[in-house]
Amino acid sequence: MVTQSDLDLKEMALKEDLKFYFMNPCEKYRARRQIPWKLALQILKILMVTTQLVFFGLSNQLVVSFKEENTVAFKHLFLKGYSGTDEDDYSCSIYTQQDAYDSIFYVINQYRHLKNISLGTLGYEHEESGLKICKQQYKRGTMLPSNDTLNIDVSTETECILLKPKELTGKKGELKLNSSFFNLEFYRLIQVEISFKLKGIALQTIHARELPDCYAFQNTITFNNRAHSGKIKVYFDSDTDIQECKDWHIFNSVLQKNTQYILVFDGFVILSCLASLILCTRSIVLAWRLQKRFVNFFLEKHKRRVCCADRLAFLNGWYVLVIISDVMTIIGSILKMEIKAKNLTSYDVCSILLGTSTLFVWVGVIRYLGYFQTYNVLILTMQASLPKVLRFCCCAGMIYLGYTFCGWIVLGPYHEKFEDLNTVAECLFSLVNGDDMFATFAQIQQKSSLVWMFSRLYLYSFISLFIYMILSLFIALITDSYDTIKKYQQSGFPATDLHEFLKDHSSAGYRKDRTSFPLICCRRQQSEDNLILIN
Repeated sequence: MVTQSDLDLKEMALKEDLKFYFMNPCEKYRARRQIPWKLALQILKILMVTTQLVFFGLSNQLVVSFKEENTVAFKHLFLKGYSGTDEDDYSCSIYTQQDAYDSIFYVINQYRHLKNISLGTLGYEHEESGLKICKQQYKRGTMLPSNDTLNIDVSTETECILLKPKELTGKKGELKLNSSFFNLEFYRLIQVEISFKLKGIALQTIHARELPDCYAFQNTITFNNRAHSGKIKVYFDSDTDIQECKDWHIFNSVLQKNTQYILVFDGFVILSCLASLILCTRSIVLAWRLQKRFVNFFLEKHKRRVCCADRLAFLNGWYVLVIISDVMTIIGSILKMEIKAKNLTSYDVCSILLGTSTLFVWVGVIRYLGYFQTYNVLILTMQASLPKVLRFCCCAGMIYLGYTFCGWIVLGPYHEKFEDLNTVAECLFSLVNGDDMFATFAQIQQKSSLVWMFSRLYLYSFISLFIYMILSLFIALITDSYDTIKKYQQSGFPATDLHEFLKDHSSAGYRKDRTSFPLICCRRQQSEDNLILIN
């Protein structure tokens, strides 16, 4: 049996540990002279991670611009009559049979003379590859529109031909170009697809003191005649793959040294994140042990379990956020080092990891601002309003989906912003935020008076419902939570079992000397913070 004196000593020790656990870094230093290593490390990590992201962003910017500029150059090189701007979701369109033949042979001719006409550092993939042309068409059929007669087999067949670079300059290539393959029967033709692969080297990175990348461009030109409407849509698609350069020699020591410096810096970022990961993991483990002690003691003394809210108080969400950020930064930094050394080319994966980790790092700064009452109101308001906002969004989302499906099926044939579900959802979301309202009203086609009247009723009801009612209620939920937090800060927050347990505890066991930690932990003055609601 545990005596009352042992229970009292156990309670005092537990209260001391709980009191210390819920202190901020400055108060911990004043109480036990514990230097806030995690705080200093987080500040250092913010600077290092942000600097690393800026360097990688500048490098990635060169990659993105090289891809985009090559895509534009390919369209001007291989699309006959390309105006420089795409028509809707396709690049250009043709309307006559002669234009179709001219456009197909224009691609072949440009591919044949690529090295003589291109301004870029482009070349063929290898001699065995070439220009692959495939045509897809219905198997057979006859069509007499004047007599309303149609006899067609809807089964499709695909026929392909390969034109190698060497063949295009000889007699064999001429024979292929004059073959019956290019005799197109447009009433049966579904589409013609031309695909070819090119290689290129990005030399612009040298000016940024970086090693160049090698690129492989998989280009596909599709002449789409599925609608058989007298208009063939020409689509151009270019998939870019960054590859490791197999054999390169750069005679400049500046590039090599610059690469080495950045690799060393990335190594320091990994070490700092690894140290932060260890410290935060250790804090979570210690908090879990402390929670277990508190739960067992409360059950032993008061014969009841601690509520869920008090148990969750020991789980520091900021530490979890920091751990996730550290893991992503470490993985992203390793990928960045491999990319810098030209062993990997996963720019997209690396940018997602580094970008998300930097976002989490900066969001984590709010934790330290939360030690001050004026800034803490944002965090407390978000915590209080989140459950109500999520429930409200579920109800409003049902209405939003209903309008989305209705607008797609009714207005889709008459309005370009309602052609598919994704576009409808984006259009309605922009209307909720008051964006592009007049253009949405004006672009509806007046071919059908019934649909035009329905569109007015549809748009007016949606805007009125979501802006004047649902959006106002959404703001009211957050405002109500803010007012509640404001009252709690003035009159006190509702006491839980954990608060009652620590209420009567005095900090006599701690040091009375409250000298502040230099440059980091400044002593806070006892004053009431004025809370201002900003609309």
